[in-house]
Amino acid sequence: MPRNLLALPLICAGYLIAHAAPEGMMLRGQATFGHFGFAVYDARLFTPEGAALDWQADFGLELTYRRNISQKALIDSTLAEMQRIGHIAPPRPALADCFRDVRKGDRFLAVTQGADRIAFLFNGTPVCTLSHTGIRVGFMSVFLGDDSRSARFTRLLRGE
Repeated sequence: MPRNLLALPLICAGYLIAHAAPEGMMLRGQATFGHFGFAVYDARLFTPEGAALDWQADFGLELTYRRNISQKALIDSTLAEMQRIGHIAPPRPALADCFRDVRKGDRFLAVTQGADRIAFLFNGTPVCTLSHTGIRVGFMSVFLGDDSRSARFTRLLRGE
């Protein structure tokens, strides 16, 4: 058997582990977010048992980037969106501790831990836990709220 074929099961297993749902959660919905006709990231929402989004329950949101974006641009856009939709944003230094420059194919997974905490993983590695009053709704509304930038994206992501 060719050596390349022997490596295939290991590569596939690694992909499945790297893209697994957060513990106790299942895929609810997925969507691609674009800006000016360019795909920016693919998003997947994970909820307990794949149930409809419940803002009172913990859930996970994974973004897989399709383009390179600087840490500064991620922070600036997050702060602007949270302000636009009327939520109090965490301080810039707290976001700087969590966000990284992203390259095409990089993944951020944000998993809520109650109303006031979100754990962030970057390419499967924990990077920080953001603690801020009401952060679950405040931060996640950028993607999942009724006032997100794209109602169609949000509906698909929420599996509606």
